[in-house]
Amino acid sequence: MDSDRTREILRKVRQIEIRTRRLVTDALAGAYHSSFKGQGMDFDEVREYAAGDDIRSIDWNVTARMNTPFIKKFREERELTILLAVDLSASGSFSSNEQTIRDLAAEIASVLAFSATRNDDKVGVLLFTDRIEKFIRPEKGRHHILRLIREVLFHEPEGKGTDLPGALRYINQIQRRRAIVFLLSDFLPGMQTDETELYRLLGHANRRHDLACFLLGDPRETELPDVGWITLEDAETGEQVEVNTSSARVRKDFNEANTKRIGELERNLRQRGIDYLHAGTGEPYMLALRAYFKKRSSRR
Repeated sequence: MDSDRTREILRKVRQIEIRTRRLVTDALAGAYHSSFKGQGMDFDEVREYAAGDDIRSIDWNVTARMNTPFIKKFREERELTILLAVDLSASGSFSSNEQTIRDLAAEIASVLAFSATRNDDKVGVLLFTDRIEKFIRPEKGRHHILRLIREVLFHEPEGKGTDLPGALRYINQIQRRRAIVFLLSDFLPGMQTDETELYRLLGHANRRHDLACFLLGDPRETELPDVGWITLEDAETGEQVEVNTSSARVRKDFNEANTKRIGELERNLRQRGIDYLHAGTGEPYMLALRAYFKKRSSRR
């Protein structure tokens, strides 16, 4: 890798680190911690019984020795494992503004990773297209997080398509311990995707782990501008089609088809109890992220 390319990578990673660290500190302080349960409870200490304490917590051995009631106190075992599963298929390079879907995925992944590392949780990354591109095992520490961000931004994928079922099978196979799994994708199904199998695997992953789907997109994926005849190309297959965007009917059909696709996805996720949120390029995503954390926290 030449020195100019290396400097560009370091500059962009550092830029994202500064921006997302500030967002984590200013906007998400405490929200992440209160949103996710630990893996269990650890004994902390004993203290004297006070009016209103649950009598089921009385430590009878200490009570007998001290001749006065004592209760056991426990603390939540906080160390969690976070896995960021990021879709790097060719459709992620699409953008109608300065930010691509892949850039957006890197920013949100960075916010989640720095939130996790502030709570001393482990973070890993799975990068996938129509194949498994790279898996980095969960670890702790700033240098590890920066490596994850670099890979999300600059890994050069071998595949162009999308295999969401394949990614979910790999997660269930490789991640033995229960984890918080964030699946970041535009959820545009690949040509070979069996939707019944996809939803079965999403449900299985959510039962085995704690799955959240982040639906990333661009405004132009649901709304066509009125600019006359244009050529649309599927980034994953290369298939092209000419469209007359001056036709109100064409624009309406395009909007309805994509709105229906997203609505069906949301309905299936809700039916399986899977959390999800939307984020679009060129739009502020922190409000959606804070609402997501607040919703999870209220369920606890």
